[in-house]
Amino acid sequence: MKKKKRDTNVLLMVVHGTLFCRRRRLHHHLLPLISAVSGGLLFLFAIISFLFPPITNHHHNVSNNPIDGRSDVDGETLFTVPSSGGSLARDIWSSTQSKLFYGCSNSSSNFLTAEAKTNPNRYLLIATSGGLNQQRTGITDAVVVAYILNATLVVPKLDQKSFWKDNSNFSEIFDVDWYISYLSKDVKIIKQLPTKDGKVMNPHSMRVPRKCNPRCYETRVLPVLNKKRAVQLGKFDYRLANRLDTDLQKLRCRVNYHALKFTDTIQEMGEKLVERLRMKSKHFIALHLRFEPDMLAFSGCYYGGGEKERSELGAIRKRWKTLHKKNPDKERRQGRCPMTPKEVGLMLRALGFGKDVHIYVASGEVYRGEETLAPLKALFPNFHSKDTIASKEELAPFSSFASRMAALDFIVCDESDVFVTNNNGNMARILAGRRYDIAYVDSFCEKYQYKVNFEIFKYTCLVSENANMFSNLRRYFGHKPTIRPNAKKLYRLFLTRNNMTWEEFASRIRTNQIGFMGEPNEVKPGRGEFHENPASCICENSNAKARRDLGYRIQATTSHGLVMENNTRSDTGGLSDEQSAEEEQDWSDTDDAESENGLQGKTLPNRTDSDLGLGLVKAEQPELEEMFSD
Repeated sequence: MKKKKRDTNVLLMVVHGTLFCRRRRLHHHLLPLISAVSGGLLFLFAIISFLFPPITNHHHNVSNNPIDGRSDVDGETLFTVPSSGGSLARDIWSSTQSKLFYGCSNSSSNFLTAEAKTNPNRYLLIATSGGLNQQRTGITDAVVVAYILNATLVVPKLDQKSFWKDNSNFSEIFDVDWYISYLSKDVKIIKQLPTKDGKVMNPHSMRVPRKCNPRCYETRVLPVLNKKRAVQLGKFDYRLANRLDTDLQKLRCRVNYHALKFTDTIQEMGEKLVERLRMKSKHFIALHLRFEPDMLAFSGCYYGGGEKERSELGAIRKRWKTLHKKNPDKERRQGRCPMTPKEVGLMLRALGFGKDVHIYVASGEVYRGEETLAPLKALFPNFHSKDTIASKEELAPFSSFASRMAALDFIVCDESDVFVTNNNGNMARILAGRRYDIAYVDSFCEKYQYKVNFEIFKYTCLVSENANMFSNLRRYFGHKPTIRPNAKKLYRLFLTRNNMTWEEFASRIRTNQIGFMGEPNEVKPGRGEFHENPASCICENSNAKARRDLGYRIQATTSHGLVMENNTRSDTGGLSDEQSAEEEQDWSDTDDAESENGLQGKTLPNRTDSDLGLGLVKAEQPELEEMFSD
């Protein structure tokens, strides 16, 4: 029995050993095959990861974590937004150019006065269009057109029927008596048409094309004016050419920077807002934020909000039956999409503004409200607006009128140490022009003594140290930084920001913003809207001329090297950023085709200052449609 049991165990061991050997032999043959297949799959995944990196959205959903961060395989954070602005080799609150240029809007000896040239039988009226800042351009240009036509100008009518539905008239926004008196030497202005045979004259209504030059007005309007005596030009916005005779350009500056003064009620409230901000901090940034639902819908851009956003903004777009469908990616590549509040905050941090900086936000209804603003507030907790620094009772006289509320924002933005915008609309253009059109107090006083009887207005240059009396013109006495996003370049940078460190991101932001920081001659003379680039009204002092001459010598000594470098790059087939296939053509100014009115007077060539970079100028940005351009 024991022998039989032992034989059975031996048999089982033999069978088990045989099976084990066969299994090892099978594994021995399969292992190389499994290893080869696994290696191939890993290699394929590596190729896919390299060619197709993680998809990032240019406009991140506003509900994302306000402070970005991305971790690599070791858990190390690559993109972390610092709370400070870093240590930069420049003063972020001032410009190195402010002492090199000054405003010069006085007329020449050849400029005829209103008394010498006004035809008593010609009356010009205009009806403005759009929001407050767009209307401001029309009011300014109307004075110049009246001068061209030798006509008496009737105080302009403000737009009361547009999107903003504000029924304010001129005298409720601007000091009409100051406007008439200040310009009395240039153009005769009256408050209303005179009567004829006991009846008010009935003006003939007509329109002129945009960018109409003096010859255009003389051929289209003057014959009608001689026949009808009174003509009203409708929808008067951007109806005057950018390129004009120097004296006419300087007249534009006198209107825009001196004659248009807000009413005392608006001015005093605006100054009160500024004073309260100054009590909180020595310096502050003003952000003009255009991020209203209507604005975003009209832009045709996508901001990362998924189907909910597409549905909401798509429903708003249907209000405009003639509005064509837009390609969001193309709009973004061409720099037409407003930056999100989060992107503005990241740009400001990269430019050197830390978490302790105070920021005033001028805006309407922000799409998705606090959810959208949360990332910006996380970056800049010292966040202010009209509603946070003034009571409802204080704002009551203004809150029902869009233009009056816009005027308050205009004053605060104009007084700010740094002005920034997420969208290059009318307000950004006008403020850019005002903030780098520079003057000295002595020339200002000389102008005012010539222009105005100060006893009438109780103003005198002897007390010009009282800033309150001239608060609406204080910007004219010194340049202040004005930041407008280089939207075409920043689009790509925000698209790929999670693939780089913060240091690299910040460095590239600063590089891309060269030429977009509001320096006096960033824009070539004659390019851009005149209200944005009043080159004829900016003059150089002797120091600026010396630096310019030095810049020419530097350019002369380096140009040969630059040419050789470019030739080498072309030979090797390399493409610069500007040459890349994705780069869209800059939008040229619509006046560039004009042949009759070249820019006259001294131009301001590009400097070689280290703050600007060699020969860099601002790219042109397209106008947004008039309804949303303020």
